[in-house]
Amino acid sequence: MVLRKGGSRWLVCAVAGACLLLLGPSAPDGGAPFTRALPVDAVTDVVPNRVMTWNLCNPCDASNVDRAAEIATYAPQVVGMQEACARDVEKIRDYLEVFYGLRYHVAYGSVLQNWSRCGGAPWNPGGFGQALLSAAPMTDRVEVEYPEGGSEERGYMAVTTTVGGRSVRVFNTHLAQRRQEEFRDGQTRVLAKAVARHDRAIVLGDFNAVPDAPELSRMWALATDTDPACRPAPDAGCAPTTEWQSKFDYVFLRGLAPLRHRVQRSEYSDHYLLHTDVDPTRRVDEPGA
Repeated sequence: MVLRKGGSRWLVCAVAGACLLLLGPSAPDGGAPFTRALPVDAVTDVVPNRVMTWNLCNPCDASNVDRAAEIATYAPQVVGMQEACARDVEKIRDYLEVFYGLRYHVAYGSVLQNWSRCGGAPWNPGGFGQALLSAAPMTDRVEVEYPEGGSEERGYMAVTTTVGGRSVRVFNTHLAQRRQEEFRDGQTRVLAKAVARHDRAIVLGDFNAVPDAPELSRMWALATDTDPACRPAPDAGCAPTTEWQSKFDYVFLRGLAPLRHRVQRSEYSDHYLLHTDVDPTRRVDEPGA
């Protein structure tokens, strides 16, 4: 829901900005610097045809200020996050606006209320799961918990928003943990059925499976990876997206053509940032795609 806290959110932004002016760059957020300068080659505004997926890593000792700076460096139109606590995402969104001038709408796909991961009062633990940031409004949000999550409940969320000036259905998911192939197989069955209803879709997420894993075959039948060199074959040239040198994170494209992509290491998560620029006016199987 967009700006669901209304005036209270603007108050948080105003207070945060005032604190920055009064306290300078050393004010803490979980022990980290209050703000962080971006690289000289960072973009200066939202890139309208860029999407990103990032598993935030939870629990991990990472500051939301640093997470916001990582996102601001590339400023995607849409950011899909996994292992996300709702309170952390709210802070990330506020920091993006206050410190970097990037305004995002937010939608949550929490599948757990988890005190150990997300804190909060014992009777009101924080929401944990997926989240989407979008520079354009999001509509028709759905939140689905997979019938069998494995060792932990898992699910997907989906919204309709704008990427590259075109309406696109965007999915964000986190599949069952490694060595839980039988659960991921059932989860991709559910996800693929939903994706197949749309001619133009982007599927972001941590699939916890390498490209040639059998449980991903349904996704490959519907969409292509943003990396043209990455295929469901053992010898495919798929760049790793994790510290353990496996490709687990994907941007699957259905009815859109990839333009360029980048996998970027981050010291704030055990997963790398994966972002891609797309052409929503051209299908991947069309000439020049």
